[in-house]
Amino acid sequence: MKNSKTKQKEEKITLTRRHFVKNSFLAAGLFTLLPRHVLGRGFVAPSDKINLGYIGLGKQGGILANRFLTHTDAQIVAGAEVWASKRKWFTQLIEGYYAKKRGVSKYKGVRTYLNYQELLQQDGIDAVIIATPDNWHAIQAIDAMKSGKDVFCEKPMTKTIEEGRSMVNVLQQYDRVLQVGSMQRSWAKFIKANEIVKSGKLGKIKRVLVNVGDPFSAYDLPFQETPDGVDWNLWCGPSPLIHYHDTIAPEVVNTYPAWRDFKEIGGGRLADWGTHMFDVAQWCLGMDRTGPVSFIPPTNPNAVRGLRMIYENGIELIHEDFGRGWAVRFIGTEGRLDVSRSFIETTPSSILNAGEKTTKIDYNDQGNHYQNWLDAIKSRQQPICDVEVGHRSASLCHIANITYELNRPLQWNPEKERFKADFQANKMRKRKNRKYV
Repeated sequence: MKNSKTKQKEEKITLTRRHFVKNSFLAAGLFTLLPRHVLGRGFVAPSDKINLGYIGLGKQGGILANRFLTHTDAQIVAGAEVWASKRKWFTQLIEGYYAKKRGVSKYKGVRTYLNYQELLQQDGIDAVIIATPDNWHAIQAIDAMKSGKDVFCEKPMTKTIEEGRSMVNVLQQYDRVLQVGSMQRSWAKFIKANEIVKSGKLGKIKRVLVNVGDPFSAYDLPFQETPDGVDWNLWCGPSPLIHYHDTIAPEVVNTYPAWRDFKEIGGGRLADWGTHMFDVAQWCLGMDRTGPVSFIPPTNPNAVRGLRMIYENGIELIHEDFGRGWAVRFIGTEGRLDVSRSFIETTPSSILNAGEKTTKIDYNDQGNHYQNWLDAIKSRQQPICDVEVGHRSASLCHIANITYELNRPLQWNPEKERFKADFQANKMRKRKNRKYV
């Protein structure tokens, strides 16, 4: 039985977008909604746009801001970040863009907050983009969905296996739309790879090689004094309160931080890139709602490649450097396909365009993963990389990390999402969150 508060929230969501956005923004005082002819040629009124809040205003937040500013029918109205300097930078970035777009000297319409919870309380925000470190993804996404907002969540979608199942359950309960930032699913190269593998042109797939980075490692950077202008307790959030180092949390926004390497905050480069490349393997093999059942580590306990993952149908997925950078290789009885962000090639080469009757494909086309999410918000359908897909791809990376760490074979039940007869491995499916407030 739904309580009255939940009923009110659901009724509010069912309002038409124009009525909802117009009234909520007027109430919040974020915008003065003006007619199109006043706003200028080519400008879409805020009442016709999906209004976005950003959680995490660093390097990736800035990249995603540019995606939604220039290639979608969205309006960025708010941001949350634990760094004061990044809140200022983000405000200048967004307001500067909108001022130039409108042909005015100054634009005010972006509010920023230290704590993301303050942002979620704003009724004028339809959806949020989560670009924080991995340790925050699930908590912030779940809070956002419970507040009635749709979510674009950076990859890997979660820090642990159990977080992913929780996100799936909350999305279903609150009827939200969630896109994971595994944008390769929108790229022409990978769409073509998916088509070729599923078509049977490679014959029966026997093995898939995936080269991505190393598993996670324990945090071991030297101590540095925490600088002014950052709430370090809030940055660490649910994770252990590790000491500050500018390698994992640079104050500037023009470099990728290295927090992703360490198990306290991220999942290593294995998870960072694995949720791109293992995700492609899962997709092409038709395994989006499941995963391998057997995980066999390399014999050398110090090895960072060599993990074998075996699906129930016998296909082997191997974490291996086959000399082509971060890439995926599908090996079938009739041919081979290599795909990365830089290339798509088949052996024999005739497989690539066999049977093509249409105009030659532009393999540099990256599609629009971002508009796909906005379209899904409008239609209330799930996008190309939905929450279950994100959960399964992230889970594969989490299990891979667990296998490398324990250095023993593990048997996984994808339906029950449990390891067979391994108490220690099952404990590692979740984490105990630190109380940070």
